[in-house]
Parts: sequence; C-alpha cells; structure tokens
Amino acid sequence: MLVNDRLDVALAANADGVHLRVNSLAAAEVREKTTNKRRDEFLIGVSTHSLAEAQAAEMGGADFIVCGPVYDTPSKHEFGAPLGLEKFAEVCQAVTLPVLALGGITLANLSEPLRRGAAGIAAISLFVQAGNLRKLSAIGMP
Repeated sequence: MLVNDRLDVALAANADGVHLRVNSLAAAEVREKTTNKRRDEFLIGVSTHSLAEAQAAEMGGADFIVCGPVYDTPSKHEFGAPLGLEKFAEVCQAVTLPVLALGGITLANLSEPLRRGAAGIAAISLFVQAGNLRKLSAIGMP
C-alpha cells in the first residue's frame, strides 16, 4: 500500500511507500528520512509531467514514476497539455525507472503507452468503470 503525498501518514501506517506529487517533498528528502529502512522496504513514486521532472525524480532516488497526462483528460488539465505518445516514449527511454502512463487512459488506447515503454498504467476513470475490469484481465492486465 502506498500513501498519496503524506510521508508522515505512510510511516505511521507502516505503509509500503509513498507517492509524491512533483511539488511535494523531493524524493531525495523522503529517501533521507527513511534511511532506517532497506530501499526495497519503502517505495517512492513520483508524479511527473515532463522529461526534466522524470529525470529529477530518478536522480532524487525515486523507485518509479507516473508520467502524464499522456492523453487529454479533464482531471489533468491543471498540468498542461497532454504529452502525447512521442514525448511519453522519450521519457520512458531516458530513465531507467519503471514509468507508469497516466492521463486519458482507456481500454481503447492503453496498449499504445505500453508499446512505447510504459511498465504499466495508472488511471482513474478506467478503474471506476468496474465492468471494464474484466476486459483488462482478458487482455493480460492483472
């Protein structure tokens, strides 16, 4: 279990890690505060919206990044225009961390970020539609 953006809550709950926004604590600061844990015991994920942010997260000690929005979606308008598949692929190629695609992911388009290097997907509306979860299993997404 990862706690969203609250290191204090993650540590108090003995969670498996924390997922940080790009404007919250830096991954390096979180890594420093969790030095009493083995690196594989506490995961740090970072949301990123550009190649520069992805590289900074990697340099800071993140274990994985969530990158997007890949496609247009109302929930991500505050982060700017969608990256598109080409820029998303550049991020995947430039970092060694697992990259999860986020933003406008649907059953119709989820295979495209995977083909361009995504280690997986993160989504909101896709998973809210419970009937579609069976279709995800059918195409090999656990």
